[in-house]
Amino acid sequence: MKAYVFPGQGSQFSGMGKDLYDQSEDAKALFEKANEILGFEITKVMFEGTDEELKQTNVTQPAIFLNSVILAKVLGDQFQPDMVAGHSLGEFSALVANQTLSFEDALKLVAQRAAAMQKACEAEPSTMAAILGLEDNIVEQLCTEIDGVVVPANYNCPGQLVISGAIPAVEAACEKMTEAGAKRALLLPVGGAFHSPLMEPARKELEAAINSTPFNDPICPIYQNVTASAITDKEAIKENLIAQLTAPVKWTQTVKQMMEDGASEFIEVGPGKVLQGLVKKVDRKMPTASASIEG
Repeated sequence: MKAYVFPGQGSQFSGMGKDLYDQSEDAKALFEKANEILGFEITKVMFEGTDEELKQTNVTQPAIFLNSVILAKVLGDQFQPDMVAGHSLGEFSALVANQTLSFEDALKLVAQRAAAMQKACEAEPSTMAAILGLEDNIVEQLCTEIDGVVVPANYNCPGQLVISGAIPAVEAACEKMTEAGAKRALLLPVGGAFHSPLMEPARKELEAAINSTPFNDPICPIYQNVTASAITDKEAIKENLIAQLTAPVKWTQTVKQMMEDGASEFIEVGPGKVLQGLVKKVDRKMPTASASIEG
């Protein structure tokens, strides 16, 4: 069974999507439609922008979404998913891929999500940190011992858990994690505490937008970040998508569950190879590939 997975923030690079735009008229039309929907030329930033320009949340999120979704669309009959999943932002790409959301509606939601998250980041100084080489349960326990907001945010792969919260709490947690034997406790260059309670204002804003967007029955299950299980009910999909902003991304658990449910190959659709690397950390023998319009 083919599992298609879609990357999240951090996979962007200058020039992303340009090959699609140049090689496919269908892709070109979708990129131009995206410029229109967003109200600015995101293609210009994607194809020619600096790393700094691409790092802005209002650019990064729609840019990665567009690269992933347009690639899936131009693959045509090659694209036959048995199951899909997306890492954080990538969940929106996955929901277009399994036809739960339309391209246009999902892009609007991604733009609203990015703006709401940016606003939440500016409201309170916050950050994230990668903890390497500690058991998940130890990281979870140590977070509860810190004053202030700090929580597990991304269960990326065995031995790699990202924490998220207020800057002083995350810094204090990093010290504790290092003392407890973490190989590294590394502050990440992000603008805020994604997947933590500090995203609550963004969650409320996104909830209203999601509830006024039509959702369709999916053509295959999506394994959502919040549950790490196969979901096909569109109302449940909606609820999980809303909860995702303040809840942790259970990626390790998602990959394991997809394997248990019969995934025999993981194909990453979008920029970079981050998710392939994480899949290999769960099971190094599992075949992985990047989707490509060359076939």
